Amino acid sequence: MTTSATAAPASRQLHTFGAIMWRDVFVALRQFPTFIGQAIIQPFFTLFVFGVLLSDAGYVDGDYSSVLLPGVLALNGFLGGMQNTALPLVVDFSYTREIEDRLLSPISLSLVAVEKILFGALYGFVASLMMTPVGMVLLDLSWPISKTVPALGIAGLGALAGASIGLCLGTSVSSDKVDVMFTLVLMPLLFTGSTQFPLVALDEVRWFQVICGANPLSYASEGMRAVTSPNVEHVPLPITLIVLVGSITLFASIGIRGFLKRAQT
Repeated sequence: MTTSATAAPASRQLHTFGAIMWRDVFVALRQFPTFIGQAIIQPFFTLFVFGVLLSDAGYVDGDYSSVLLPGVLALNGFLGGMQNTALPLVVDFSYTREIEDRLLSPISLSLVAVEKILFGALYGFVASLMMTPVGMVLLDLSWPISKTVPALGIAGLGALAGASIGLCLGTSVSSDKVDVMFTLVLMPLLFTGSTQFPLVALDEVRWFQVICGANPLSYASEGMRAVTSPNVEHVPLPITLIVLVGSITLFASIGIRGFLKRAQT
C-alpha cells in the first residue's frame, strides 16, 4: 500500500500529523474512566501490598517505600506506553483495518509510525503522572518540588522506551499470537525491570543482575530513584539517560522498519 505523502509539503504533513494525534487524544478522552482504571488499579494494589501491608507486618523496613514508589511509577509509564502502542496496532492491522485510513493520508508512513509511538508514550506518561499523588498519599512520601522536572523527564523517557518496544511488538505478531506475545514478553519485563528492588543491590546474584541490566525498564526505574530518592542506591543518572535514549533510538528504528514492511504488504 502506498500513499501520496511523499509529494506532500512538510507543512501539510505536520498539520496532518497533528490532526491524527489530536484524534487519538480525543478518542482517549472519551474513554477516560477506562483509562483511570488501567492507570491506577494495578499499581495501587502493588503499592498497597508491598509498601503498606508488608511494611506494617514488619517484613520490609520503612525505607522500602522510597525504593518501591519510583519503580512502580516507572513501570506504569513504561507498560502504559508499550501496551497502548502494541495492542492497537495488532487490532488495526488484523481486524478493523483502521490503519488504512492513516496510510492513505498525506503523511509519510514513517510519521504515521512516529505518531503511534508518541501517542503511546503520552498515554504512559499521563498514567505515571496520575499515579504519583496516589502513591505519595498511600505510602506517606513526599518529594521536593525541585525533583518534579527531572522526574517528569525520566517518566517521559521511560514511556517513550516502552512505546518504542510496543511498536516493535505490534508490527511483528499477528492477532492470533498476541496473547502468547504478552505472556512471553510482559511477565519477564515485569519481574526483571528493577521496579521492586535496586539493580545495583543484586551484586550477589550476578546472573539475575545481568538479565535485569538488559531490560530497558530497569533504567527507567533506576532513573526515577536517582532523581527522587538519591539516598537510595541506584545506577548513576547519566548511565540511565544514555541507556534510555539508546533504547528509544534502537527500538524505534526497528519498529518503524517493521511498520513500513507491514504497511506496504
